[in-house]
Amino acid sequence: MQPVLTLSAVRNSVSSESLENPTYLGLLYFTRDLFVHALIITGLFLTDAWYFVVPLWFLSGLSISSLFIIGHDAAHGSLFRNKRLAWWVGQISMVPSLHAFNQWVFGHNRIHHGHTVKIEGDFVWRPVSPSDYAKLGFIGKIWHRVSWSRFGAGIYYLVEIWLKGMILFKAQNPEARRDRFLIISFIILSSVTLIFMGGTGFEPGFENDFSWGAGIWLFAKTVVVPFFMFNYVIGFAVYVHHISDTISWKKHKDWTPFHGQVLGTVNYHVPPFFNFFLHNIFIHMPHHVHMKIPFYHLPRALDEIKLVYGNYVIERKSTFSDYLKATTTCKLFDIQKGKWLTYAQARAEEPDKNVQLELQTQV
Repeated sequence: MQPVLTLSAVRNSVSSESLENPTYLGLLYFTRDLFVHALIITGLFLTDAWYFVVPLWFLSGLSISSLFIIGHDAAHGSLFRNKRLAWWVGQISMVPSLHAFNQWVFGHNRIHHGHTVKIEGDFVWRPVSPSDYAKLGFIGKIWHRVSWSRFGAGIYYLVEIWLKGMILFKAQNPEARRDRFLIISFIILSSVTLIFMGGTGFEPGFENDFSWGAGIWLFAKTVVVPFFMFNYVIGFAVYVHHISDTISWKKHKDWTPFHGQVLGTVNYHVPPFFNFFLHNIFIHMPHHVHMKIPFYHLPRALDEIKLVYGNYVIERKSTFSDYLKATTTCKLFDIQKGKWLTYAQARAEEPDKNVQLELQTQV
């Protein structure tokens, strides 16, 4: 029997057990992630040896992502029933990633989840058509080629999501404006404090031997590079969730919630080491089906959905190879034909302008 292809029907396949979110469990994960992140940043604070610093930078990107996902679930109301507790945990969890909590709620919950892979709505990794790409200037084309390259995930997220969405964008919600002010204030205060601490070497009588180099190094080592690493982790995650030659973006008239949340989202099974930090976020479609599913129940919810909708679930294990394939083949999207194109393919499919002019002259 053909299952009903509506989002509400898919939600009905998720059991009530997959929505349970005991407070103690959310607090345990939050506390664990805070502790791990504090250990990593303390390690960076105390050492300058490159063979410690480099792996700690890698781990710091993962640990910031771990806390970010805690804040992400708190923002969805899936981690705690108590709204005040969710607000506090969300605010604290998003500080290391320098995200304004309520700005994030506005852009992510309402826009991305409400219009997933809809050309007119979703702003996250929204593809550009061949005709729109042709209209870009030199700088615009260079930016597109860089941000949509295999090295561009973190750059894209840093500029398009964080800078434009967290810092430059001013949501009308007063709470979002307040959170934006708090994050900008934290960035200024932390940078001044760390540069001062590094420059003085924690010693009195620093007036004559203040070292700007040491101060900037401490700030870069413990804040800037970990934040940049975080952008690459999350940028990579968001990209593989919704960009694939198997996913077709739709115009509003052709889009349905079922298409966006089920057919527009890929599920990946990542190694346990990475999943320790990334909290099942790569099992992503159940989260789009029902935002109230806490991250620790996502595998169970996926199995429940597959019992009825298994033929419609996109499930993969080849995360990195899929990313390399997508960043090679998915450059521009032809909305009329519903297919991804490389830059070369888009040029090859351009109509011959001379032929068009000749036909127009004959007519």
